Amino acid sequence: MRLVSLAALASALLVTAPVLAAPATIAPLSFTERTLPNGLRVFAMPDASGTSVSVQVWYDVGGRDDPRGRSGFAHLFEHLMFKATRNMPAETMDRLTEDVGGNNNASTDDDFTEYHEVAPANHLERLIWAEAERMGALVIDQPTFLAERDVVKEELRGDAARPYDSLFRLNLPAASYAVSSYARSPIGSIADLDAATVEDVRAFHAQYYRPDNAVLVVSGNFNPADLNRWVDKYFGAVARPSWAIPHNFVNEPARAAGRRYTLHAPNTPLPAVILSWQLPPATDPDHAVINVLDGILSGGESARFYQSLVYRDQVAAEAGVSADLRKGPGMFSAYAIVAGGKTAEAVEAALRREIALVRDKPVAAAELTRVKNQIVTSALKERETAEGRASTLASSVIIERDPHAADKRIAQIQAVTAADVQRVARKLLADNGAVTITYLPAAPGAAADALPVAATVATTPLVAPPQVPVVVAASADARVQPPAPGAPVTPVLPVPVERRLANGMRLVVIERHALPIVTAYMVAGGGSSTDPVGRGGVAELTADLLTKGTATRSATDIVREVETLGGAIGGDAVRDGMFLSLTVKSDQLTPAMNVFADVAMHPSFKPEELERERSQALDGLKVAYSEPGQLASMVSSRAVYGLGPYGRPANGTPASLGAIRRDDVVAGYGIHWRPDTTTLVMAGDISPDQAQQVAERLFGGWAKPNTPPAPPPAPGAPAAPSTLVIDMPQSPQAAVVLARVTIARNDPRYYPMVVAEQALGGGYSARLNQEIRVKRGLAYGAGSSFQARRAPGPLAASTQTKNETVPDVIDLINSQMTLMGSELVPTAELDARKATLIGAFGRQVETTDGLAGYAAGLVLEDVPLAEIARYSAAVNAVTPDQVRSVSQELIDPKPASVIVVGDAAQFLPKLQAKGVKADVIPLSKLNLDSPTLQ
Repeated sequence: MRLVSLAALASALLVTAPVLAAPATIAPLSFTERTLPNGLRVFAMPDASGTSVSVQVWYDVGGRDDPRGRSGFAHLFEHLMFKATRNMPAETMDRLTEDVGGNNNASTDDDFTEYHEVAPANHLERLIWAEAERMGALVIDQPTFLAERDVVKEELRGDAARPYDSLFRLNLPAASYAVSSYARSPIGSIADLDAATVEDVRAFHAQYYRPDNAVLVVSGNFNPADLNRWVDKYFGAVARPSWAIPHNFVNEPARAAGRRYTLHAPNTPLPAVILSWQLPPATDPDHAVINVLDGILSGGESARFYQSLVYRDQVAAEAGVSADLRKGPGMFSAYAIVAGGKTAEAVEAALRREIALVRDKPVAAAELTRVKNQIVTSALKERETAEGRASTLASSVIIERDPHAADKRIAQIQAVTAADVQRVARKLLADNGAVTITYLPAAPGAAADALPVAATVATTPLVAPPQVPVVVAASADARVQPPAPGAPVTPVLPVPVERRLANGMRLVVIERHALPIVTAYMVAGGGSSTDPVGRGGVAELTADLLTKGTATRSATDIVREVETLGGAIGGDAVRDGMFLSLTVKSDQLTPAMNVFADVAMHPSFKPEELERERSQALDGLKVAYSEPGQLASMVSSRAVYGLGPYGRPANGTPASLGAIRRDDVVAGYGIHWRPDTTTLVMAGDISPDQAQQVAERLFGGWAKPNTPPAPPPAPGAPAAPSTLVIDMPQSPQAAVVLARVTIARNDPRYYPMVVAEQALGGGYSARLNQEIRVKRGLAYGAGSSFQARRAPGPLAASTQTKNETVPDVIDLINSQMTLMGSELVPTAELDARKATLIGAFGRQVETTDGLAGYAAGLVLEDVPLAEIARYSAAVNAVTPDQVRSVSQELIDPKPASVIVVGDAAQFLPKLQAKGVKADVIPLSKLNLDSPTLQ
């Protein structure tokens, strides 16, 4: 499910007050609107600058409309709409998107269900045809209904396996609503899904999936006249039903008084506290003020919750706000995860204190400026892509009934005053009006407490409309085929420009002026692979501590200065190196880069800051150890690499984090942060000459040490394959990983391996997901990842499934990995997976931060930046023979270790009956520092 001039040293070291930038403006969304005779509203957002299109259909139906005893129906249709229609076999939407370099997905909210696709621009007519087909001719039969119901059940189990999911997804809405059907979670329940029939599902579809209950938004590179013709041709033929749309919309009465609940649940590593108040509908005139209020409390690390609860008082491991504005009454939720050793009572008192302060004392002008600039930058980034622009518009239409709502709100936010914030806080956040939930660990073996949905919640029974249509799939020879694609649009790839400073620092500039945004990355060596033995987590702590104080700026100064400019700054570490990143509006680049340079060159690593980061890291491990998927990933690194550089836990362990001293951090920084081994990447609204001026001014005086650079660590030998079971009793789902060592990034087999891994598990249409989810419904998803590093990196195939089917999915993963090396992948399948890779690459470099991040990754792995230009050609050149050959060498599962995290009692006997010899480690005894893991 995050971010000084050395030519004049005296001014560089001077601490300055945050710059109060002038109110910013954003160009409004450009679109045309029309309505078809059948009621479908169509919005066109042409933009000839790109090579793709985004097609989105938003239906005005969500979890609030689920019938009585049939919760989860809207969400179920999020799945069913990807299955068969009269003329499209199941999974055709994937053939029309993934297989040509696009993607698709959907989501269900309380107020809507949306479906979106991105594809090369020449495939627009095909997507319009397909969306009209599934709106007007969806096939709903018993086998499809049962199969997708099983997939939804696995999604529910996966949600329940994550700490705090039930708190936010189920208990919070149930506690917050007494009448509105918002009290139910849109994902539904297994009991309601089991009670449903295929006739129920058909009736629900007939009621809501219709042109007069939908909005079509198309954004990207297209001819508006062509779009109008295609929309009329395909959507115009979808009939408008004669019956009314039965929206279940009952207003929630004003809350007379707060309510308090204490709940216990297993797999709760740290207690949590939530306070929730009612919000007005999204159309309320104070919508913009609520957005600003949200930002004041939880908009970045300079916001009040982080500064007071997490940073200053250290009572919370995490704290934030969710201002959930809806068509009806929403929720303003203030939450915190309790820090280790602190109490829920202390956290609740701190939350209430901060809410009281924003009610009782006017916010300062500088704080208002910070929040407004952050909102503007966020809106700019959202509008970088055709998909982002389309989503912004569609949400405004569905939730607020006004396509201009997002644009109006930008102006309204700029006009918000301190008095407005105080007035709205007093009106909405009365201390005695909050619903309070204290969430605590359950006793060993105890079941989770759950708040029932109140009997007073207004739901309506499902009433089938007259003569519900039943669509039957056409025979293969009678199907209407999708229209042919048009002429392709040739992409124009960015060209990096490289320069060197006199001190050896490398500068990479990628110019793009579509939006006034710049992203900078400082790339250094010394990732977690260089952590000293027994000091796992040093690199992560070092990267985090970069922004926690310099010789002249405190941690609070740093985030406050950057976030006041609307920017985001942060450090991160990976296996082979560290990054410092900055994203900011280009008109605020100079003051933001002053801070960036100070952070990169003069971190202070104060002991008290190290202790804060250590405590937060330890709390983070408690949560990670409680989530099967995260823990399986951590264990897999140890299983594959042993105690070698890539096997040490990147985030550390409780023991290794406790052993780290300031000297370890200072030494690691001194070795790897030096001008002759670092690279500054700048992408976005900046020219190479401008970037060089910035780099020379800020980094030109950074002295190169006399010592030679440290060589990277020797990779070490892979560990022998094994089967490891981490026993997590009561976990509703198990995580399964098969992992092995492959190759380094500079290996000539890199591109064949990339294509082979994509065919194995790189997406929805890849083999693992098809076999495990689509054909058998054993998981919500299954896939693989391949990480090529400076030294040979890992391949991991993974999924999460109900505990009792663990042996089945292990067999399926094994068989598919083996099959990759024993048979040629058909050319058509390989071409589709190549298109998926090329399309994903194009979408990554479409955004400024994605482009900068990709270039930074190439720098880190010592790969020429020319790879940006040759990526597509190199992928397309891979042959079926190369894929089979590389699969035999690098995907063969025989050298792989198997890691399972789940309730061992439910799957271990079946594994043992198959002859599997597993090392079983109770979660309470897991020790990632030990050669034996316990």
